[in-house]
Amino acid sequence: MGMEREIKLALPAAQVRSATQWFIARAGKDGEAIELVNIYFDTPQLTLASSKSALRLRQTPHGWLQTFKTVGQATNGLHSRHEWELPVAGAKLEIDALLNACDEPAAAQALKQAAPSLIELFRTNFTRTLWQLDVDGAQIEAAIDQGDVFANVDGETRRAPISEIELELKSGDEAALHTLAAELGKQIAGLAPDNVSKAQRGYQLRARA
Repeated sequence: MGMEREIKLALPAAQVRSATQWFIARAGKDGEAIELVNIYFDTPQLTLASSKSALRLRQTPHGWLQTFKTVGQATNGLHSRHEWELPVAGAKLEIDALLNACDEPAAAQALKQAAPSLIELFRTNFTRTLWQLDVDGAQIEAAIDQGDVFANVDGETRRAPISEIELELKSGDEAALHTLAAELGKQIAGLAPDNVSKAQRGYQLRARA
């Protein structure tokens, strides 16, 4: 099990170019842009959402990954949550492997209960531009995500934009995340802490009247 720690910042569309240039200057090079297709699953009764967890398949340029996360805690944009991520052969969940990896009993029980009835609920498709940064000896992966959440509800395709910055701690002291976020805030107008994950955004889109 890994503990994911990241700061998420809502990025105004008008500031994407400025944020990109800031990261290029900070890292000394262009970011790596990758296309990510993400499929989120739950039961029709939203068993996983009720247990404060999320399940997705992600297609990356290097293959498919399945990820199971707890919602965890989010305060002032800082997200802390348990995460289990495993490669899979293709666009198909391998639930037994996730259950073997999941060492949190309540989360594992929710996944086991949901497994027979899982359906695709929504997708998040976006371009992620990545930089690897050293901040006070800590290693941080900085990303600008631009794309959309898609949900099909009763034959209607619903869509909501994604425009955000994620600062994920890879190693070192968590304080470095706050240092980097503060640097960004001084240079990029309109940034705001975002406590809502992409999965939560997808559930909200489906629930919208």
